[in-house]
Amino acid sequence: MKLTLRIWRQRNARDRGGLVDYPVEISPDASFLEMLDVLNERLTAEGDEPVAFDHDCREGICGMCSLVIDGTPHGPEKATTTCQLHMRKFSDGETITVEPWRAKAFPVVKDLVVDRSAFDKIIQAGGYITAPTGTAPEAHSIPVPKPDADLAFQAAECIGCGACVAACPNGSAMLFTAAKVTHLGLLPQGQPERSSRVMDMLRTHDDEGFGGCTNTGECTMACPKEIPQDVIGRLNKDLLRAARKSSAESR
Repeated sequence: MKLTLRIWRQRNARDRGGLVDYPVEISPDASFLEMLDVLNERLTAEGDEPVAFDHDCREGICGMCSLVIDGTPHGPEKATTTCQLHMRKFSDGETITVEPWRAKAFPVVKDLVVDRSAFDKIIQAGGYITAPTGTAPEAHSIPVPKPDADLAFQAAECIGCGACVAACPNGSAMLFTAAKVTHLGLLPQGQPERSSRVMDMLRTHDDEGFGGCTNTGECTMACPKEIPQDVIGRLNKDLLRAARKSSAESR
């Protein structure tokens, strides 16, 4: 199949950047990243600068493949990362626009690569537990109600790709932050830091330049792991609980 790729090219964070068209011919069975690999091999052979883009596992686990494809984070297929997207989802002769994540907190480094270290800072602010774990305990030594375990596992599926931020009209990372808060807040091991965690992580979220939640639900629609919007409600509940606790302790 023959396609035209309209790719965002930007030499560095100071460069204004712009869209550049590249004709490609690729098998419909190739993945989207394999297509970019083929394009880069051709550009390198022609003496041109290859397109910079993030990738790692190519199995939908690491969250590195952060591309906005035709205006949609990760592309047109629901619950799918860019590396799992195949060219058969597009039509022969189509023009495909490929851009980086667009958010104040995710500055462009080069071409399609953005700096997502703001996520690391949110995790460092509270995404941990102080309970000693040691070796793996017996499965029944710490009873966890199955509904709580299921919800915790669901929140833990977040791969930190940032699609929620790219999709949000306000550039909010609330779905990501809420998933991390919910994951640990539902488990017994996460209780000692439950109050400080939500306050510290939200404070860092705001300090890093992410916007407030708009409640439009675009984050959940773009999430390749389909993290539900419910986790944001749980985060808000934990925040109110932490604020009341902090107020009572200050009296």
